[in-house]
Amino acid sequence: MQSGRKKLTRNIEKDHTKVCFKPCGVRGASLEKMVLGIDEMEAIRLSDFEGLYQQECANRMGISRTTFSRLIESAHRKISDALLHNKAISITKV
Repeated sequence: MQSGRKKLTRNIEKDHTKVCFKPCGVRGASLEKMVLGIDEMEAIRLSDFEGLYQQECANRMGISRTTFSRLIESAHRKISDALLHNKAISITKV
């Protein structure tokens, strides 16, 4: 039995799955990893890099503004956790 609503396909303009980040001077194998979904990375790109308003970002991704808001909040939390606690960041299709 499936719980919750079916996840809608989201429009992702850029593929960032080959990108990862890690703290300087620390071997990657010894680092804890923070995983960002491609939808979270796309939310960061549209909102923070492109400077679009949330409603426009949501429209471009084909999702509601409230869903976009949850995505961007989750992405910001994961990125700040990684930066503050010396974790690697990888982007994957989830």
